[in-house]
Amino acid sequence: MIRLSPLRPFTLGVLAAAGLASPSLQAQSSAEATFAGGCFWCMEPPYDNQPGVSATISGYIGGELENPTYEEISQGGTGHAEVVQIEYDSEQISYEQLLEIFWRNIDPFAVDRQFCDVGDQYRSAIFYHDEAQRELAEASKAEMEARFDREIATQIVPATKFWPAEEYHQDYYQKNPVRYKFYRYSCGRDGRLEEVWGEEAGGPSFE
Repeated sequence: MIRLSPLRPFTLGVLAAAGLASPSLQAQSSAEATFAGGCFWCMEPPYDNQPGVSATISGYIGGELENPTYEEISQGGTGHAEVVQIEYDSEQISYEQLLEIFWRNIDPFAVDRQFCDVGDQYRSAIFYHDEAQRELAEASKAEMEARFDREIATQIVPATKFWPAEEYHQDYYQKNPVRYKFYRYSCGRDGRLEEVWGEEAGGPSFE
C-alpha cells in the first residue's frame, strides 16, 4: 500500500486541477483487492457504495483451469474460488477498511463452505496482491482469532490469474433483485452473520 505524506494529496490535487499531474502519479492510488466469501453475488453489495470503490467484479481465482465457466466451478474440484475483485482508490478507502467489510460479511469459522453453499469453491479467503496486503491480512486475521478466541478458517493466499465470471453474474443483485433476496434469505446468510457479528453484521459504511 502506498502511503503519501500529508502534503502530497493536496499538491497532487492542485496539479491535477491544472492538468499538470503525470499519468503515473495519478495512477499510483489505483489498487485491487480480491476476497472470497462464498457466493459472489453477495459479496458485491457491501463494497459497491463505499467511497473510492470504482468497480466490483465477480469471478474465479485460485485454480489452474483456463477460462473456467460457472458450470465447471460449481461442480467443485477445480481449485477455484468464487471471488469479488474490487478496484479502488487507496487514497479514499484503505485496504484495512476493505478488510473490515470483508470479515463482517463472512462466516470465518466455516471450512470449505459459506452458509448453505458447500464445497471448496465457496471457501473464504483473502487473495493478496502484494506483500503489504499480505501483512495487513495476516494482522487482521490474528485480530479476529483474538476476538473470538478460536481458529479462523479463512485462507490468506497469493492472488493468481483472475477470471471474470459470466456477464449474467455481474451485479446480479441489481439485475434480479427478487431472486437475489430469495436466495440470500433461503441460504440463511443474514441470520448467520447476525449470530457471528451481531450489530456489526454486513460491515461498516465509510461514506
